[in-house]
Amino acid sequence: MKRPFQVTLLVLSGLGLLHASLFTDLCLRYVRAGMRPMLIASGVLLLVLGVAEAWSSRREPGEGRDGEGRGGEGRDGECHDGQGHGGEGHGGEGHSHAHGHDHSSVPRVAWLLFLPALSLLFFAPPALGAYTASREAPKAVTEQRHFDPLPATSPVPLTLTDFTRRAQQDREQAIKGRSIQMTGFVAPDKKGGGWYLARIIFTCCAADAQSVKVRIYGPPALPANTWVTVTGTWHPGGTLGTKSAAAALDARTVKEVAQPVNAYSDALPLVPSS
Repeated sequence: MKRPFQVTLLVLSGLGLLHASLFTDLCLRYVRAGMRPMLIASGVLLLVLGVAEAWSSRREPGEGRDGEGRGGEGRDGECHDGQGHGGEGHGGEGHSHAHGHDHSSVPRVAWLLFLPALSLLFFAPPALGAYTASREAPKAVTEQRHFDPLPATSPVPLTLTDFTRRAQQDREQAIKGRSIQMTGFVAPDKKGGGWYLARIIFTCCAADAQSVKVRIYGPPALPANTWVTVTGTWHPGGTLGTKSAAAALDARTVKEVAQPVNAYSDALPLVPSS
């Protein structure tokens, strides 16, 4: 691989990583927030390597000419041009080895390495959303034996996971009749006739993403991937406090909101800083 190609690829990759992780929040579409410092460090390292490679390639031509000037004459003042030792055959072979790499070229497939680097700068892949959530089963919630009393506030803010866990495991049926408020994005039901409030959860990155969703009854759905805050009460279905209970809500209000900063974790929403 020729050096100009290497330098350009290193610099573009470094700039792409810094663009996605330092200057914007694009990286949060694909990895957890805790991995952001490592992406920034990787971007800086790639830039440093690119600059170092470019600097060394500028110095080498001058050093090569000096080396040839010193090496062209032997200890006895003889010119080593292929005739001093081994005759023309040896000299011809040496010439071939010395200049054999000058005619090398970058394999065509190597140019494809520019695509991911350029995509981070100019065309970031879309975030996971309604398409993913609508086509996979919801994430199974872990078991919980003890539940703290719900606060007296109304509506009660809950995450989708907490709501599902309380509906299916809380024997005290604390959510019965309570006004619940949850935030997520709109995911149409692939079977038609309704929609889900959903969140995508990253354990590490987009490769291991799972979805959690709550069926919404009442108001019609807004466009897919629209972030909303829904307020309502548990929709009766099955026996509350057992695994037969439906993770569903009878919505009273649906309000469009901005995507929270912590969009890829099932936590109470953090409002983007203005």
